[in-house]
Amino acid sequence: MAGAARRRDGHIAQERMLEEAMAVIAEQGLAALTMSALAERLDTSGGHILYYFGSKDRLLLEALRWSESDLASERRLLLARRTTAERKLGQFLELYLPRGPRDPRWMLWIELWARTPANEDLRQAQEELDRGWQEDLEALLSRGVARSRFAPMDIPAHASQLLALLDGLSTRVVLGQRGSDRRQALTAARSAAERLIPRVAG
Repeated sequence: MAGAARRRDGHIAQERMLEEAMAVIAEQGLAALTMSALAERLDTSGGHILYYFGSKDRLLLEALRWSESDLASERRLLLARRTTAERKLGQFLELYLPRGPRDPRWMLWIELWARTPANEDLRQAQEELDRGWQEDLEALLSRGVARSRFAPMDIPAHASQLLALLDGLSTRVVLGQRGSDRRQALTAARSAAERLIPRVAG
């Protein structure tokens, strides 16, 4: 593990740190993600972690960006698939929602939301990450309208409303609230999408 963290250049070392940060969250929860705990897992010093991230806020942000970059790649593949707009929308919903309680990516999102009012850098980063989901959903809906699968609509507004609803469902799932598992959230998301995204009759 330590060898993987130091074997190559700084980029590879930083990526290994982010992998371990997500592993800590998955195994022990966000509260356990400290500079010292991460350094111990990587068999390095807290100073080495600070060299790359500077603060826990920065570590949280970079871990979320790293996680979201994989999902951005998956979204691009989804948009490029040769399938119906309806099916793409369903797959988009599945990609968005958390895998289950304490999903590491969603725990990072909740932590980020809590910190953004007092941190302008985090607020800007949140907007940047949100924009990627918004733009890709708008592209999906636009293609559906162009191919007469979806009826004409105010695409930015409908996309924004659907994403807001998905955020609410996701928060309930990741916090493990009663009656809010992934399966139920996905059913609710599909039902909401049917109401929000008008289909072409026939």
